[in-house]
Amino acid sequence: MNLDLLIEHVDPTGEIPPVDRWHPERVGEMDLVIEADGRWVHEGGVIARPRLVRLLSTILRRDDDGHVYLVTPAEKQRIRVIDHPFVVVDAEPDAHGRWWLTTNVGDRLSLDGEHRLRVTETPEGVPVPEVPVRFGLAARLGRNVYYRLIEAAEQRRGDDGRLALGLISAGVWQPLGELPAEAS
Repeated sequence: MNLDLLIEHVDPTGEIPPVDRWHPERVGEMDLVIEADGRWVHEGGVIARPRLVRLLSTILRRDDDGHVYLVTPAEKQRIRVIDHPFVVVDAEPDAHGRWWLTTNVGDRLSLDGEHRLRVTETPEGVPVPEVPVRFGLAARLGRNVYYRLIEAAEQRRGDDGRLALGLISAGVWQPLGELPAEAS
């Protein structure tokens, strides 16, 4: 599938269309990879235009088969994602203590009960928090954001006796990881 044909179905304002309600019959696969660092690579070349990446990101979803697709009303194209399709590149608290996250494709979301951190392993086996964004897709915390949140974190002993590190946002505990046994 040609990127230009996909772009014809994308909202030029960058708004998120209802891709969860689109069920096209035509299904294919395209040579598009989203690298773990957030780079989009089409047919071996990095897509360097941020606006194009944003537009394409608005028609992404993860299906029940576990694969990620670019979806339009007319067709869906399976792509490869190395870790997560999005990377959190900024985090800032508001005056009420709620943390707001921004992804590399311009999504802004609040850390709350719906968008809650969960610590999972990267492809390299390193435990790093991720946060759900939309349509079954998540964002991995970028290293600088992770360290910024660690600076604001507090320690809490879990029910299992382990010492956890995290923060409260929107009244919800947001885990950042566990401290080594010798620290507890």
